[in-house]
Amino acid sequence: MPVISLKGESADLSLVEVFDQAQELSGLFCATPGEGVALLEYLLALCYASTTFPSSDGEWVGWVAEEHRLDKVKKWLVRESADDWDLFHQERPLGQNGELRQQFDEDATGVAQLIIERVGDYAQLFDHHHLVHPVPLSAAAAFRALLTQQHYGLAGRARISGKILGPKLTNLAAGRLQGRIRVVAQGRTLADTLRLNLYPPAGGKAGQFNYCWNKGISRRKFKTKLPGRPTSGPADLHSSLGRSVLLEPVPAEEGQPVLVNRVLIGAGELLVLDPQRDLDDAVLGKMLNNHRKPLWPSPTRALWREAHALYAAATGETTGLFGRLRHLEFPYEGGGPPCVLWAVGLIANKTVAATWTEGYFPYAPSQGQELCEASRRGSDIAEYVARALERAAYAAWKVAYLNPKPTDRKAQMARFDARREFWPAAKEPFMRLLDQTARGGDVDLGLRDCAGELRSNAEEFLRNRLDAQQQNEKGMLARARAERRFQADMADAKAPAELREERQR
Repeated sequence: MPVISLKGESADLSLVEVFDQAQELSGLFCATPGEGVALLEYLLALCYASTTFPSSDGEWVGWVAEEHRLDKVKKWLVRESADDWDLFHQERPLGQNGELRQQFDEDATGVAQLIIERVGDYAQLFDHHHLVHPVPLSAAAAFRALLTQQHYGLAGRARISGKILGPKLTNLAAGRLQGRIRVVAQGRTLADTLRLNLYPPAGGKAGQFNYCWNKGISRRKFKTKLPGRPTSGPADLHSSLGRSVLLEPVPAEEGQPVLVNRVLIGAGELLVLDPQRDLDDAVLGKMLNNHRKPLWPSPTRALWREAHALYAAATGETTGLFGRLRHLEFPYEGGGPPCVLWAVGLIANKTVAATWTEGYFPYAPSQGQELCEASRRGSDIAEYVARALERAAYAAWKVAYLNPKPTDRKAQMARFDARREFWPAAKEPFMRLLDQTARGGDVDLGLRDCAGELRSNAEEFLRNRLDAQQQNEKGMLARARAERRFQADMADAKAPAELREERQR
């Protein structure tokens, strides 16, 4: 696993070494947010499998406060059979489905199929020539990609024949974390992070760890469509095999790293998740039909714009991760926020992975209500300024284009609309507001500073857009109308008080 030390030095460590040095490691050092979450899920599964977990919320508080050691996981790993941890075992390959071997030669492709960011469209009819030519990966990188695929794989059709194991082998279900935001509480060290996210399992049962497809748990077959199975506990949940995968190694010379050059992927396990037991970190949001579901990634809204949802859960929930966090007293030593809520999601366009979205939100239980207020009001201010920019763009457009075609309006309006520059720039003052609040800063003062910076940025971006227009009579009028519209919105009685106060200064 790739890690980074408290001194900022990166290294690749074995699982045993990770748990041995967890107290001296800052965290994982992964290529993508999704890989980071997948590796953390695996470390949590190992903790549960080795019975290293608190038995109650009260004990959990003690574990976090007293920095309970994780040596038990290391000792358990050392005692484990080498065969169970062999990535290329002939019958029981780690994390994989050995039953795929009988059709591997016919259907396997290059390792790009394993990497969510490189696979392209899962639909079989699209051109997949980039999957045919193998570009080898190291065994470690392939295993990390495998874990990411198990949790975040997209729904679609697998590039595999179902004539041997059954037609349902080609039906790929969405991974357990695909389509929702995973929230991880991060501490100062990797050990802190693991302890913060180790919750007491229901009934005290950790469940079975998933070594591979044909060991331990009786799993589905692929002849017919079957209902999902409930998890046996958190060890099962965090190591679930969301895909049937088989890796092929390249014969390596002695002393050289083992590479993987081909892979085969098919349908995996189907789980029935219990909201009370299997969604410990979930932030529940309300859909248009008023049904509640875990907060989901949006292609149009950056995650920081949903910070108030996380803080609302942190101040309102009485169970799960957020309910437990409120019982902690974080020390303020060390120069950083007491705790960080790391939120990660995968944005996809149907069967194509688009991008990862993530956010880091400082949190202190003693400042829960203040953070909730600051994030909500800060978000309202940013939303209001953005709407004012849109209205200013409309005012300029009405002057610049007297007889526009309806189909041209969107492109024409975009010339004047400064929201594209505003939203990325709005993140920094908003996050500064949260950081100051988490450290005990005055919310009202922080909001005024944030509002002033947001407004100043918006004025500059709007001015830059208008400067690009023609300097004739129509262009000057369009500029005047846009600026007047924006200033009127800033002074309007419906504007957030912080924006009106900033204007009066």
